[in-house]
Amino acid sequence: MDYKKAGVDIEAGYRSVELMKEYVKGTKRPEVLGGLGGFSGAFSLSKIKDMENPVLVSGTDGVGTKIKLAFIMDRHDTVGIDCVAMCVNDIVCAGGEPLFFLDYIACGKNHPEKVASIVKGVAEGCKMAGAALIGGETAEHPGLMPEEEYDLAGFAVGVVDEKDLIDGKNIKSGDVILGIASSGVHSNGFSLIRKIFVMTTESLNTYYDELGKTLGEALIEPTKIYVKALKNVKEAGVVIKGCSHITGGGFYENIPRMLPDGVTAVIEKGSYPIPPIFELMRKEGNLEEKVMYNTYNMGLGMVLAVAPENAQKAIEAIEAAGDKAYVVGKIQDGEKGVILC
Repeated sequence: MDYKKAGVDIEAGYRSVELMKEYVKGTKRPEVLGGLGGFSGAFSLSKIKDMENPVLVSGTDGVGTKIKLAFIMDRHDTVGIDCVAMCVNDIVCAGGEPLFFLDYIACGKNHPEKVASIVKGVAEGCKMAGAALIGGETAEHPGLMPEEEYDLAGFAVGVVDEKDLIDGKNIKSGDVILGIASSGVHSNGFSLIRKIFVMTTESLNTYYDELGKTLGEALIEPTKIYVKALKNVKEAGVVIKGCSHITGGGFYENIPRMLPDGVTAVIEKGSYPIPPIFELMRKEGNLEEKVMYNTYNMGLGMVLAVAPENAQKAIEAIEAAGDKAYVVGKIQDGEKGVILC
């Protein structure tokens, strides 16, 4: 009896590391000290000394049951982007610049090529976010997980000068709400999606005219990363008063999180185009409108509050980053919450 016969292949682990090294290398920032394979990742903080009062901000998340889609489609190179996005988008909501990222892959059996494909996506997401992938862990769990399945989670750290923290406290009546377009469903609500649609290779390969692609292609589209868009807004001299990453809980849970007491966010539903995947989901699942807005991003992955005189400048900065932005509502006096009209 040895470890391999017990279900853990150490040699496969070594091969996974070798295969992923080329992807990790592409995320390296000047602050990264050492290479891949150490017991910890080292990152120099020398460049943040110029900040008046540097504050570290962090985020951790996974991809949720969207992972099941990757299993069925046997496509593993995009869920890593989702994982990075879910973490770094939370960091930029506080005004932070993502610095580095670590991933954790738990699998029933280590298939080196599959693990490398997952990490390829993680590295791609890190490059989009400007963050270094400085470490991670691949854990083989025989007997705990099916051999062909895995789970993926991540952790990111960023930094912001305290004076630039986005905390929502200065949001007031009359401020404008901007929405930045999502790429689709992103990484939330897949437990419901798996009840709406039959999750088989055949159903996911079904082409829908209204989508312009197959159902699987529409659903697996990776989460948008908004780091560059928000950085552009800041560099344009626009103060972002509040910021909300629209994830699980949709509009009703996430938008109030950026608001101070005494104000309400009013969102105009017709102010931006809703991607067709959401209407297909509503129709196929016979879902009430409130359920949709309480579960999904409905086409807006990030929502910002800015002063009205800065709205156009912010939109131009966001669109210069390659994203699409809209004026989607306003702030008014009232009980803390959100009104859809």
